[in-house]
Amino acid sequence: MNSTPRTEPARVGTPATRVFGLLAVLFLGWVVVGGLFITPADAIQGDSVRIMYVHVPTAWVAYLAFIVTAIASAGYLFGKRHSLGFDRVAGASAEVGVLFMALTLMSGSLWGRLTWGTFWQWDPRLTTTAFLFVTYLGYLAVRGLGGTPERRAKRSAILALLAVLEIPLVHFSVLLWRSLHQEASVLSSDGDVKLDDLMLFTLLVGVLGFTALYGWLVSHRQRILTMRDIEEAKGIDLAISERIAEGSVR
Repeated sequence: MNSTPRTEPARVGTPATRVFGLLAVLFLGWVVVGGLFITPADAIQGDSVRIMYVHVPTAWVAYLAFIVTAIASAGYLFGKRHSLGFDRVAGASAEVGVLFMALTLMSGSLWGRLTWGTFWQWDPRLTTTAFLFVTYLGYLAVRGLGGTPERRAKRSAILALLAVLEIPLVHFSVLLWRSLHQEASVLSSDGDVKLDDLMLFTLLVGVLGFTALYGWLVSHRQRILTMRDIEEAKGIDLAISERIAEGSVR
């Protein structure tokens, strides 16, 4: 009796990515329930303050993503082996950071509409944040210019180390210039936390949840970038082999 061997389904991800995914689901599940139904409304802003549980964590995780991009870029530039693994992590982190920064701008515009009566103001915090977003869109465009992986890594790394210098400017813009945007509610300059305990807890869980989601996305994305580089390398090797074969026939 003939029997066909059973093939095991290919596993997607690694134990680390599965842990990141599980933590993201648990933490963000609490943010949805706690942020919408359990935490109190703000005395001044009312229920619009609930946007904070998305807006603040996505902003901080975007900062984290761009800092990781810079660190990985430095690892490529200054490392002895110039490992492309650093470059792939940098690229993956920047892509995810741009996604989180887009969420920050969208949630911030909604919050501004409810608080200020308009979706956009040319406020120092909003303007510098938008400029940071555009800068990293440019970084991703530079990564896609073509050339060898080594050339891509070098030019991208230099740009990443310059772009990350914008983050302190964005963060401290509310202190450097007169701004409509409120100062930090948790990491304020006077050390005073201006949040209800349950609101603070939910906000911190949101930061952990979005950080776990960031880790999950970057882990998967850098694996995809690795496979893409391998495919391109195989294509180059195949093209070289075909040229050599053509020359030998002639």
